Amino acid sequence: MKPPMLYAPDAIRGITIKQPWAACILHGGKRVENRPRAWAPGWRLLHAGAATDRAALCDPLVARTVRGLELPTRAVLGLVRITGSHTDPGKTCSPWAQPGRVHVGLDDVHTLALPVPCDGQLGPWRVPLAVYQRVLLQLPPHVHQILPAATS
Repeated sequence: MKPPMLYAPDAIRGITIKQPWAACILHGGKRVENRPRAWAPGWRLLHAGAATDRAALCDPLVARTVRGLELPTRAVLGLVRITGSHTDPGKTCSPWAQPGRVHVGLDDVHTLALPVPCDGQLGPWRVPLAVYQRVLLQLPPHVHQILPAATS
């Protein structure tokens, strides 16, 4: 019989974003994620999904941002804080924002030195405890104070 899966505290979830958009958040100052609906505020582990948005690599802003970077997939790559969501019909709040979409605000971005391999899913998902613990090992001590403790 397989032991039950242990998960990180419910206060921290994972979000999956395709490459190269995940790299733009982590390395390029992309502080707006475009979504069809709002996401709840709070801390999230940033996971690069299995697929890469090849068309996005042709966008000059994206191409400049990711030049020379590896674009790992199927891994947790960092930690971000969702600050809120809004819609700006007909205009944008950032060069990264798309008109007519919900703009999810991102802040306090922390890039991991080493990707933590993990499968994600659409929408906020429960993080396996072992993945959360490996992420915590790579974060500075001051970040530990604001995140929920990993308990088994």
